[in-house]
Amino acid sequence: MVEKKVSEKWVKAQVVKMLKELDAYYFDPVASGYMSAGVPDIVVCYKSHFVGIECKAGKNKTTEIQDRNLIAIKKNGGIAVVVNENNLDELKEMLFGMV
Repeated sequence: MVEKKVSEKWVKAQVVKMLKELDAYYFDPVASGYMSAGVPDIVVCYKSHFVGIECKAGKNKTTEIQDRNLIAIKKNGGIAVVVNENNLDELKEMLFGMV
């Protein structure tokens, strides 16, 4: 049996779908020469929580600069998560459980 390869774009689409269901405020920054490197793929404000979501697919790993940004978010009281096709349910549980 051949496993279907999932793309980062697909993971992002699943996260966005989830955020729309929740009516959460979010944006996905478009990388440009004017933007800070390593900003999470999706930035969310939901029920007074700041959440940075880095999307990956397969065995892709975060870069050092992405890790630094995720650590800075946590250090400042935000929530920083790395999501792939294997832990989308965990993200959903976390978001749906926020009060």
